[in-house]
Amino acid sequence: MTAQIKTANSTEKTAQNSAHIFDSFIVGSGISGIATAIRLDQVGYSNYKIIEKASRVGGTWRENTYPGCGCDVPSSLYSYSFAPSAKWSHLFARQPEILSYLEEVSENFNVKSRIEFNTELLKATWDEERHLWVMDTTSGQYLSRTVVFATGPITEAQIPRLEGLDTFKGEMFHSAKWNHDYDLTGKRIAVIGTGASAIQFVPQIQPLAKELYVFQRTAPWVVPKPDTDLGDFSKSIIAKYPFIQKGWRKAVAQSLNAINFGLRNPAVLKPVGELFKQVLKAQVKDPVLLKNVTPNFTIGCKRLLFANNYYPALQQPNTTLIPHGLVKVEGNTVIAANGERHEVDVIIWGTGFEVSHPPIGKRVSNVNGEVLADLWKNTSPEAYLGASIENVPNAFLVLGPNVLVYDSFIGLAEAQLNFIVDGLMKMKLQGISKLMIKPSVIKKHNDLVQKHIKTTVFNAGGCKSYYLDQNGRNFAAWPWSLAKLKERLKSLDLNDYQVTYGSDRPVQAVKAKQTAKQTETVS
Repeated sequence: MTAQIKTANSTEKTAQNSAHIFDSFIVGSGISGIATAIRLDQVGYSNYKIIEKASRVGGTWRENTYPGCGCDVPSSLYSYSFAPSAKWSHLFARQPEILSYLEEVSENFNVKSRIEFNTELLKATWDEERHLWVMDTTSGQYLSRTVVFATGPITEAQIPRLEGLDTFKGEMFHSAKWNHDYDLTGKRIAVIGTGASAIQFVPQIQPLAKELYVFQRTAPWVVPKPDTDLGDFSKSIIAKYPFIQKGWRKAVAQSLNAINFGLRNPAVLKPVGELFKQVLKAQVKDPVLLKNVTPNFTIGCKRLLFANNYYPALQQPNTTLIPHGLVKVEGNTVIAANGERHEVDVIIWGTGFEVSHPPIGKRVSNVNGEVLADLWKNTSPEAYLGASIENVPNAFLVLGPNVLVYDSFIGLAEAQLNFIVDGLMKMKLQGISKLMIKPSVIKKHNDLVQKHIKTTVFNAGGCKSYYLDQNGRNFAAWPWSLAKLKERLKSLDLNDYQVTYGSDRPVQAVKAKQTAKQTETVS
């Protein structure tokens, strides 16, 4: 009976939605979704809709609630340029504060009123006849002229498929789906992975564990975190004198630019790596443990991690670092690649996310009716400036392929929105009904990206990071400077796209087209 009522309500809602055509549709209300809505409001672009699968905003900062969760970019930069905050308790903000900040911004800029919560995108299909996106959701069907996929690159938890995993009888969860109801006190715990999440939660759970086994396939670079408690006095000064925060933000940005220079020029990083190896020696006294936690690749090749309490946690009597990956499970026994066996009560996956193939690709079809995820099965996705995908018209992706530099995701999203919103405005003002990136443009762009990325530390640093797909192709990083990326994202050039004008295009657009034809005839 409940299912019948839900189906009836969905059908009724679909009929209501189909009566209205939105100018744009935003999928997701995380960092980039909130920023997209605010930017559209700022330019007077009001006929849009946001859907969010969850019951609140926040994206990855809503989903990740594991102990110790926080940002590894200083909070002065990990915040919107148009919404500075003086409430951060530390130089590096914690997860609850970031989530609270995002909710506050969405309230202050009236974004929440635009969001349809508990509404998940099921399928996005391009209607070629009407030049519209048909958006099938759990709340019915919507129609929109354009769509912005603001679903983020780190949304789908990744758990390896291992032999015997189904025989495990204990508790098991991923760091992104932390089970706060499960008491870890006195438990034998296996942590799988030593990435950004694990180095934050391992020190938090170590005091609770009876035995803690940390499985490490590759030793990461973990450097000291220059964090400090700001305190009420510091926060009051920052609130009273906004120029202090502006200067702080600028200083952080400049330091990250220096890091990015090193990432593009690996030779510069070698002395830096040697310096941090000396720091590591001062932190880890046991020679066997020191050998096992010393990275064997150039610093920066994998994501650089920041922590002050990770190495101390590894040196506690109840903690064992296993410098091998987990390969098999037999009942409650976990088995490492070297054959080492340990019986545990709980497995916590710190194995990151599926980033090589954006999860949104499973739900989006191109002009040929092909599901993007199917096209990406044997290769990595490509995009033009991380935003436009081949054969996917009137659609933009925020934080898509090959735009990642060492910077704030918020800053990158804002830069990309200059490009995206400029494109949306040009479509609206010039009566463009269909806008699709030219195959020649996207090919030329990505050929250049792959050519120049070969010499960066990501490809030449001697590691296998999540930036590389199964074929060794770098699908994530931007090979040039952040300044160059921002310059390229200032505006959208219609010459790079196949442009189709609708019947309601402005008179000036028609005249421009006629003039162009006359010029061609004369020449």
